[in-house]
Amino acid sequence: MSEFGEFPLWAAVAFFILLGSGLTLIGTIGFAQLNSFYERLHAPTLGTSWGTGGIVMASIIYFSVSEGRFAFHEIFIGIFMTVTTPVSLMLLGRAALYRDRTEQNTEVRNSLDSEQP
Repeated sequence: MSEFGEFPLWAAVAFFILLGSGLTLIGTIGFAQLNSFYERLHAPTLGTSWGTGGIVMASIIYFSVSEGRFAFHEIFIGIFMTVTTPVSLMLLGRAALYRDRTEQNTEVRNSLDSEQP
């Protein structure tokens, strides 16, 4: 035991819950502020991957200590969210780009042309 005493469990759980919910809030604000569909693709991944990570970490700490055994099921939830969210948003983006190219959307074509060297 250190001179500061034992670190309270509620403080660790509260820290990770605040961290996860704060990152989710940042992703939500970014989603609301951005204009086009393509710009909005990145912001939700922050909230669902890193925000979920903070909440899952708080859940692991709380249930591992309160039940006296390591809680494995939260790890599977975190892995599932971290893997599936970016992949699904990438597929949504590619589907929207395909749709815009086949419909000859000039806004997408002009923005793609301006990025070419």
